[in-house]
Amino acid sequence: MSIQSLGVGSGLDLEGLVTQLLEAERKPKQDRLDKKEKTYDAEISSLGQLKSKMKDFLDSVDELRTSTALKGREPTIVNPSESITPFTAEASNSAVEGSYRIAVTQIASGSRIETDNASAGGFTGTTDTVLGSGSGSLTFKIPNTTKSFNINVTAGMTVQQLSNAINKSSSNFGVTSSIIDTGTVAGGAKLVFSSSVTGQGNDLVIVNNNDLADLNRVSTTNSLEDTPYLVPVTSAKNSKATIDGIAVESKTDKFENTIENVAFTVSEISALAADGITYQTSKLKIGFDTEALDKKVRDFVDNYNALNKQMTTLTRYGTSDLEEDGALAGDFMIRGIQQGMANILGAAVGSSGLGTIFQLGIEFNDDGDLEIGSNDKYGFGSGEDRLKKALEENFDEISNLFTDSKQGIATKLYSFLKEYTSFSGLLATRERTVKDQKDLLADEREQFELRMATTEQILRDKYLGLDQTVARLNSTSSALVAALGS
Repeated sequence: MSIQSLGVGSGLDLEGLVTQLLEAERKPKQDRLDKKEKTYDAEISSLGQLKSKMKDFLDSVDELRTSTALKGREPTIVNPSESITPFTAEASNSAVEGSYRIAVTQIASGSRIETDNASAGGFTGTTDTVLGSGSGSLTFKIPNTTKSFNINVTAGMTVQQLSNAINKSSSNFGVTSSIIDTGTVAGGAKLVFSSSVTGQGNDLVIVNNNDLADLNRVSTTNSLEDTPYLVPVTSAKNSKATIDGIAVESKTDKFENTIENVAFTVSEISALAADGITYQTSKLKIGFDTEALDKKVRDFVDNYNALNKQMTTLTRYGTSDLEEDGALAGDFMIRGIQQGMANILGAAVGSSGLGTIFQLGIEFNDDGDLEIGSNDKYGFGSGEDRLKKALEENFDEISNLFTDSKQGIATKLYSFLKEYTSFSGLLATRERTVKDQKDLLADEREQFELRMATTEQILRDKYLGLDQTVARLNSTSSALVAALGS
């Protein structure tokens, strides 16, 4: 039966009555469902926030979990001239601490080949000069390497076309071709071939594969490579430097393991001393990367505090009726995480000479957060002083404090937190459970709406009968009044 407008026949406000009855039926259930949904949403949101903060902290813990991440070496370079920076350096974690005096005396370069003057068999002053009437090929290569590519030369190809073909070759390993017009008839146009392959002995070779006479002008040798034609005007060179007076060379601008586990890359020749002959040396010092470790420790403290504040906010109880409880007020799991982390952070590490994080300058404040304080509270120096001293004097002990396989703070924290943060961890499992409960709540809402629709129909059917009965009585009454009145 379709829903009809009530009260039309009787004149009674039956529509309003049905509405009030339905509202009285709906409200308690609706409020209960809304409250449940709000609770689920708050819990899901809170768990998401908690997971995000915990991930940030876990990343900080991971940065302190391995000795290789903590025992980084930092190269420090002091140059005699502020305007000249001869080299940059990097060192692996296994580099030995030490100090070196380095001077750069030569930068590696590639070879350069120029064609002869026009008067000596070169080209005239135009770039559209034809190379020759025959067809053949040229091979550009660096001997004793795999670097090689071919250029086909067709009959009638010009100097400019050859230059373009070289530069556009997809196999080109670093040869640049250019044309320089000398502006004189005797000089003519010169083809210049520059190779980016550095290192002594790595001169560019151009082979006239078909021994065409016209191509000898742009070749260094014939097909058998036993006859020389053009020769490099500049040969490929090594980089050269001195380390504590010892001469060293490299085929590139990078010296790798010349100093064990250290690499330095040269970019400028060192400045000359007042005598104009002697190269001034730069000081390279290899030491522990205290700045990087200092940052990792401070990030660890900051991210722990952010996580701890988040958990405290979520689990707090309001101190008055005006202050709401946290979304996870009194939650046993979250309190357990806080307590577990505090226990690990407060424990002694016997394998480290520092013993505890206190000797590293880290301590708990009254709010349960970590801090590296600037005040000396206990007569052992401020947190900042203790951290500085540990970085300068006990670098390896800091590593042991965090990375020991059994007692290390970062090792234990990482394993502890992984139980909660992994895909199958406790937090993720709980989050999925709450989402499932919310899905069931949606089904419950749907069933509730169906029941309310049925209840509405029953009420309308009931009061429709009343409306019709009253309407008939009113009609009968009107008829009687009319008959008696007549």
